[in-house]
Amino acid sequence: MKIKLTRRELLQKSLASLGALSLPVALTACGDDNENNIENGKENSLKVEFLHGVASGDSLHDRVILWTRVTPNDTTAHLEIVWEISADQEFKQLVGTGKVQTTAAQDFTVKVDADRLQAGANYYYRFRFGKTISPVGQTKTLALRSDQVKFAICSCSNYPAGYFHVYKEMAQENNLDAIIHLGDYIYEYGEGEYATEDAEALGRGFAADNNKEIIQLDDYRKRYALYRTDLDLQAAHQRHPFIVIWDDHELSNDAWQEGAANHQESEGSFIARQIAALKAYFEWMPIRPVAENDHLNIYRQFDFGGLVNLMMLDTRILARHKQLDYADYMTATGMDAARFMADLSSNSRSLLGVKQLQWLQVQLMQSTAKWNVLGQQVLMSKMLIPQELLLLLEQVTSGNATAETLAQIKQKIADLLTLKMRLNAGDPTLSAMDKARLSTVAPYNLDAWDGYAYEREVVYGTLQQLGKKVVVLAGDTHNAWASSLHPQNSNHVVGVELATSSVSSPGIEYYLNVTAAEMVELEYAFKELIDELNYCNLNQRGYLTVAFDHTRVMADWKFVNTVKASEYKLDETRTYQMTYDVQLNPMLDVAKTA
Repeated sequence: MKIKLTRRELLQKSLASLGALSLPVALTACGDDNENNIENGKENSLKVEFLHGVASGDSLHDRVILWTRVTPNDTTAHLEIVWEISADQEFKQLVGTGKVQTTAAQDFTVKVDADRLQAGANYYYRFRFGKTISPVGQTKTLALRSDQVKFAICSCSNYPAGYFHVYKEMAQENNLDAIIHLGDYIYEYGEGEYATEDAEALGRGFAADNNKEIIQLDDYRKRYALYRTDLDLQAAHQRHPFIVIWDDHELSNDAWQEGAANHQESEGSFIARQIAALKAYFEWMPIRPVAENDHLNIYRQFDFGGLVNLMMLDTRILARHKQLDYADYMTATGMDAARFMADLSSNSRSLLGVKQLQWLQVQLMQSTAKWNVLGQQVLMSKMLIPQELLLLLEQVTSGNATAETLAQIKQKIADLLTLKMRLNAGDPTLSAMDKARLSTVAPYNLDAWDGYAYEREVVYGTLQQLGKKVVVLAGDTHNAWASSLHPQNSNHVVGVELATSSVSSPGIEYYLNVTAAEMVELEYAFKELIDELNYCNLNQRGYLTVAFDHTRVMADWKFVNTVKASEYKLDETRTYQMTYDVQLNPMLDVAKTA
């Protein structure tokens, strides 16, 4: 009898055979290794270059992943690469070394799990092939006890959309324990598609053999290779260890477990595309599988010295059900709100999946850390906007807006803000219809947790039951946000959400033809009209640092003034800082000015 595999079993079986780490040859001293690269009984003329830098990631108390990629002059070669990790920059105090193999089957990437390290220690690492030596990277292991922990948070790095100045700034940050990349490390689009219109002018176009939408394994590999030639991205990897999670564009736009908005039947099997995308991801990223031969379940936990319990979640590929679409609920007489709300609140719709959700609940229950942090992709907070405004914004983000639409948006915002101020002031003349305009709200983004309301309430309920609160980290939207998290129909705070802007992907300003002053007015309108929202920046590229100690957590949003020119500076006029106490109550709310 032929056994039919489920989608998950097929993915797991296919990915398990791919291998995660480079195959070790033998532990070695620091001698010359040319003798190990001999074919047919004679020394070959192999030459390699380290064109894509080095990287480290997934640090634990006693080990860290080390990564590089070699570019040989012979793509049929079987290479043996020496890796070294040292307590000093001159590599006089080696604490680990070995040889590993790589071939075209791994796209000549090299990934080593360097173990037997000291907790809370700084290290230097490099790779060698004969006399060719890679750049030297810096990394660190997790401490057993910590009084301070600091992360830099980023997401959404779109190569043709602009320069990676944000990576350069993060590389220059001091005292970071890790850079947390929340996904969309690459984009799958081809030339002429989303945010590529300035690519040629910026010198960031695609090569002729990789200028279409990426679908096959070789396509994904080449796209990673292009991104990793960027010197600013290389600098960030070289300077700090990364902790990464994928979002949709490492695969395809608006991906879910069985498909994606940007995958059509004419592009072949979606499962085959998933296997290709995830294989390339594990080849090119400094990530450790959570279990041997497991390249599908990448939710995992990191203990930063008992102070911060970081739990990385997959809200995208593992178990997500298909996103709802407002268009599916439109009728000749308007929106079928009853059917929409029934589907939105259905307990059968999943973002995390049963297994991952149970894992998260156990982690939260067992955690004794001062701070519990969720590193994940999409906004968790309730971004509920007055429905009449949302319908107009939907036209804008779908590319169907006209000048009249933009004028209507401005007028709607002005009208709704006036009503909100009257409501807040307790104006007794406010009519029931006026109040209904404010209370008739709908989710801004059904691809986020707003589209999976039941599972979000389960997470919130767990936190409330355990008496714990979380700091949620988010990316995806290309804009910066800070929100308080409340269960449905409750003022009880179960956490705060800190969301980073993008490295280079455009935000709301991409769709709105408004001035900088008008954008600030829109940000004010969002804060006033969205109940959980405390802060937003809707038009700048940047990153977020989050620092923890035993008494507070401090979030600092930083923005560059442009990604469209090679010369740039940090925009000190828009830097923003929020500080919370141990109960996640706001202590300080500061907008820095030049």
